[in-house]
Amino acid sequence: MLTLGRRTLVATLLVTVVSLAGAAAPVVVGRQPTATRVAGIDIDATTIPQLQSAMDRHRLTSVQLVRFYLQRIRKLNPALNAVIEVSPTALADARAADKARRRGDHRPLLGIPVIVKDNVDTTGMPTTAGSWALAGSDPSDAFLVRQLRAAGAIIIAKANLSEWANFRSSPSSSGWSGIGGQTNMAYLLDRNACGSSSGTGVAVSADLATIGVGTETDGSIVCPSGANGLVGIKPTVGLVSRAGVVPISADQDTAGPMTRNVTDAAVMLGAMTGIDPDDSATADQAGHAYSDYRQFLNAAALQGARIGVWREGTYDPTVSPEIEALMDDAVATLVEQGAIIVDPARIEIEPAYEPEFTALLCEFKDDVAGYLGTYTRPGFPKTLQDLIDFNEANPDLEGPWNSDLFVASQETGGRADPDCQAARQSATSIAQAAIDDLMAANDLDAIIAPTNGPAWVTDPVNGDLGGDFSTFVGSSSPSAIAGYPSITVPAGHEGPLPLGVSFIGAKWDEPGLIALAYAFEHATHVRVPPRFLETLPATAAGGRHTPAKPGHQQSAGPGRIGR
Repeated sequence: MLTLGRRTLVATLLVTVVSLAGAAAPVVVGRQPTATRVAGIDIDATTIPQLQSAMDRHRLTSVQLVRFYLQRIRKLNPALNAVIEVSPTALADARAADKARRRGDHRPLLGIPVIVKDNVDTTGMPTTAGSWALAGSDPSDAFLVRQLRAAGAIIIAKANLSEWANFRSSPSSSGWSGIGGQTNMAYLLDRNACGSSSGTGVAVSADLATIGVGTETDGSIVCPSGANGLVGIKPTVGLVSRAGVVPISADQDTAGPMTRNVTDAAVMLGAMTGIDPDDSATADQAGHAYSDYRQFLNAAALQGARIGVWREGTYDPTVSPEIEALMDDAVATLVEQGAIIVDPARIEIEPAYEPEFTALLCEFKDDVAGYLGTYTRPGFPKTLQDLIDFNEANPDLEGPWNSDLFVASQETGGRADPDCQAARQSATSIAQAAIDDLMAANDLDAIIAPTNGPAWVTDPVNGDLGGDFSTFVGSSSPSAIAGYPSITVPAGHEGPLPLGVSFIGAKWDEPGLIALAYAFEHATHVRVPPRFLETLPATAAGGRHTPAKPGHQQSAGPGRIGR
């Protein structure tokens, strides 16, 4: 659930996918390999409310929708490795949803297929965190999955992820897991989809499901969303239950929506909220949570909004000029829409990095043991040391990476260690003050920052970025460490590769951030579907594709990939 939240943190939490069994047609490179139309409806470009309207008018059925996605999974997943397992009851669930609709059921997610990251417990499918150590586990639905089902959703599949949310090995390749293999992004198949929720990101971008559940400790919702041309919401910690989710740290972990548009993210977030007696943090959402966030979708929300612009420390403009151009274009959009800009507005987050990593190491030791003891049956590993022993005994299953982070965590004193408690208190207070003080001093409604740089070439030997962190772009850490919300929205492209910007806010600011993100999306309409290119064409080496200009739809053509 961690991403490269900073250049000094090697412990990235990312995602992977495994090919499904059975014959599959090859990917047609250079265009969408299969049509995204069902009953004359472009599924890729249609929101959940529009799908619901079509089903209410008997123009579309949930069975048709599920069959469409299952066909695409069979056809595309062998190249993408985004899906670990397909639900054996998906079609039966779709038939039940259609029957319920005929009886007058109008729940917000009725008949909508959702893919869930494979570190979230789901009845009827194993939850493995990508590791063979948990292969065959059979936990019941996590609270958040029960909430989605209660809203009518169909859990169609489990998404690959970085094994153990990439809190295992140093170095590592984002999107790799022992069970799932290496996830490949749909825009360029040789590029890395970023973040431990990369399987969810690839699956949603490639239309293998309508929407997806990701999880984040530091960056693993927002980075794979930005890299895959999606909207991703990293909620305030406590807005979505963490019970039944394989943890890194209860102090930073959260699940959240990953979708192709802000509307679907708002619908999905409302369905995921709820007070869970098994997660005490959710009690704090009383008075701050909503069952329907669509009420905050306001295309005029940027008018008069005060937006801070955070650049310094999120990227190096001498190394990543395309990100400088992206931010300039984003600011131009904000101004055109009536926003008041405060530039620069720097979040002073650097002092929190070291104590955050110290806290994560000791918190993981206890929190993963708590999960293993609660949600797995006898015969499965019950402690972190058990996981280390499993990896050492099964190098053929758990290679090629090491267990360095597991070992470092095991060597800590866990949560009871006063040094651990001091590190957590320090990291959290620094991050919260960095956001709160900046917003208060400048009377800001939100802070905008780049989400991601152009996706790097996946390196199976040297790991993420090949060790060259000079090209890394990211802004996830303040919100992640503080436990505050952020939302990323598509903002442009570098060649065929999507780039996103994040709106960052204070605790429980989801309504305001959704409004601002929706207004930004409405003004730009940047997202384009992937074309499944095998690699960047050699002829693209000299050209550069700048971020989309405000108000224009722009295709992601060949271009130079910046360092």
